Amino acid sequence: MKKRNRLLRRWLAVAIASLVLAAFGLPAHAQDAAVPMATQSAVDTTWVLLTGFLVFFMQTGFSMLETGLIRQTSAVNALLENFIDAGVTAVAFWAVGFGVAFGTSAGGFIGTSNFFLSDAINFTGGVVTYAKTGTIDTLTFFFFQFAFAATASTITTGAMAERTDYIGDLIYSAIMGAISYPIVVHWVWGGGWLFLQGFHDFAGSTVVHTVGGVTALVGAYMLGPRAFRWGKDGKWQPLPPAHNLGLAALGTMILWVGWYGFNPGSTLGTGNTGLIGLVTLNTTLGAAGGTLTTMFYQYMRSKKWDLVYTLNGSLAGLVAVTAGCAFVAPWAALVIGLVAGVLVVLAADFIESLHIDDPVGAFAVHGACGIWGTLAVGLFGQPGLTFAPAGVDAATRVGLFMGGGFGLLGVQIVGSLATIIFTAVCSVLMFGALKAVNRLRVNKIVDDVTVFIDDFEHGASIWPDVREAEEALGIDPQHKGAKAGSGD
Repeated sequence: MKKRNRLLRRWLAVAIASLVLAAFGLPAHAQDAAVPMATQSAVDTTWVLLTGFLVFFMQTGFSMLETGLIRQTSAVNALLENFIDAGVTAVAFWAVGFGVAFGTSAGGFIGTSNFFLSDAINFTGGVVTYAKTGTIDTLTFFFFQFAFAATASTITTGAMAERTDYIGDLIYSAIMGAISYPIVVHWVWGGGWLFLQGFHDFAGSTVVHTVGGVTALVGAYMLGPRAFRWGKDGKWQPLPPAHNLGLAALGTMILWVGWYGFNPGSTLGTGNTGLIGLVTLNTTLGAAGGTLTTMFYQYMRSKKWDLVYTLNGSLAGLVAVTAGCAFVAPWAALVIGLVAGVLVVLAADFIESLHIDDPVGAFAVHGACGIWGTLAVGLFGQPGLTFAPAGVDAATRVGLFMGGGFGLLGVQIVGSLATIIFTAVCSVLMFGALKAVNRLRVNKIVDDVTVFIDDFEHGASIWPDVREAEEALGIDPQHKGAKAGSGD
């Protein structure tokens, strides 16, 4: 009896195993090519969309940071400019920019197809099909890239805050989203001439931040400083205190979180989980390095623990590590952030010494540290993580300090210089044209001292109750002192 029961249990086990094998094992040969690919596409699409949402949410961070750092009398203007940049860029990048960036290459310089995403969807014969970019749909790829494009123009608003004509802001945001930014994208990420040279910029220290930072510097210079920066005695006045450090700190933390979409999301898929982990770690170490060195360096200078400098230090580290986050070892990412934390302070001091009014330090953070991060890949590029274009010895595309010689560093220098020169020329032409038609600087009656841009452009105040109380008491909202002639 016991022997028969054991036999029955064995037959039952064999039967169950056979069913499992039939259901999941035998068809595997036929499904290997279809099911895993479809599954990978779904997972990659989810990943890119989620990280793209994080990058888009960085618009909130930029809005809060800029608004917190400038004067309260310009806060509404800053909020609206940052908000509307997303809308303007979405249309400009859809209509023109995406095709310029990723369309069929004309000599490696500019894309010439897929305008209005015309190649992304096919409606022929009543059957809808969607073009692919790698494992994801081109439409998904467009959204991720649009979020990057919006970031580039938003960087510029900070350096030009409090005195830019609102119509002028709409125009230059559209031009950046359609032409100047996408051309550099094509060079690096669209298979253009820099990509073919083996230029390394994983997530945008050059493509996004150098472009945004250089445009910001040219814009701030051509606009001229805010009126109150030159005092009654003719001397250059220091930057006024930030009007809301709470907004600035919260905005910076949102940006740091958003960078976990910016950098890890640039893998454009989850096929290499180790790479995602490396990029995330390097992003964290770069940010931490910048935060710590800026805080301690500024303390050595002022004997105060400075919040604003520390916030910009974190962004400096993030900007700098963005190019090399997939190409360097973790220790190198920390070094890149540590250097950026000092560089951002020195760059801000230099811009101030030139009497260029950059209220939020946009060039110091994005321009100077974007350039440093790009060059740092040429110093610390790790063998096995960097790549070489066809026909080029891989050993020449390794960082100088990692035994690779000057090959990669030379390419990084050329790419960075080309981007700086091209962006500067485009910016001079763009802002020069706006200046010629009186659309660069807000109306002359806005003098930044008695007539403010929020009142003139928007008829609103971010703190209307506070403004009313100050006016009733005869207090200057800029300096918190009694107005001249008030009798107080």
